[in-house]
Amino acid sequence: MTLRSVLATALLLSLAACAGTSRVMLSDARPPVDPATVRIYTAVPPGAIQIAQLDARSAVGFGTQGQTDAVVRRLKNEAARLGANGVVLIGVGGDGGRSPVGVSVGGGSYGGHVGGGIGIGIPTQQKQGAGIAIYVPPGAQDPSGPRPPMPPPPTR
Repeated sequence: MTLRSVLATALLLSLAACAGTSRVMLSDARPPVDPATVRIYTAVPPGAIQIAQLDARSAVGFGTQGQTDAVVRRLKNEAARLGANGVVLIGVGGDGGRSPVGVSVGGGSYGGHVGGGIGIGIPTQQKQGAGIAIYVPPGAQDPSGPRPPMPPPPTR
């Protein structure tokens, strides 16, 4: 491996290491559930049991929808590990600051020849989200009420 590929690999691994989840337990965990069964709520349904406060971060990227989806997926996966069948989404957003990734090319002089250099900064960001992992007993009401059916797609 060349030094350049080793450095590039180290940079990618360090950026990916920034992603993750954390939790603060509010009550006892339940047996784990399938993450596909975890629902997203806008408010706590009556009778729901709050299990944990969750925080999640995406890997560093360019502020894409994929990063937002990754944060929600991490919240749902962590909730499922704790036996929660729902997550009350508090919010998802950018990290508020930019994480610069720099690329530079240097130069020098040798034998009377002078070289130049170029530096490029690529602005990146990390998405973060927060939610409350909840267990919603069977028959509990969704406080946002019934959802109207989606309208059909426009025809052309």
